[in-house]
Amino acid sequence: MVFFYEKEVQDKAIELGLTTREMINKRRMTAFIALLVPQLLVVPLMVYIVNGAPDFKTAAVQMTVIYLISGLFDRLFIDWYWVGKTKAWIIPGTEDMMPYIYGKTLVGKWVSTLIGFPILAVLIAWVVSKL
Repeated sequence: MVFFYEKEVQDKAIELGLTTREMINKRRMTAFIALLVPQLLVVPLMVYIVNGAPDFKTAAVQMTVIYLISGLFDRLFIDWYWVGKTKAWIIPGTEDMMPYIYGKTLVGKWVSTLIGFPILAVLIAWVVSKL
């Protein structure tokens, strides 16, 4: 899962012989599909079919709440606690590069969670309302 880390960490893992650039790219694409498809399909299906959202506003609010909860869980539990505070995600030989998620990547993750997810929810609700 080194593809989640900064390029410097990826390069070090390659240098140490733990992985290859090709493997990183392949696993990044697999994870992207595995994580993106549920976000784009399952959440709207739950809101419209299970919850029965009757209109644009209701659907947008429900999806925004779901996306924000999942995003905050990822930022706080996965990134900050599990990756940042436990030894579960340490890559041998890169301990001196911790924390693995920092700078622009960290800011980007927070921006995508707090701004991107609500925009995504509104866009999906808008598209569905036009169908």
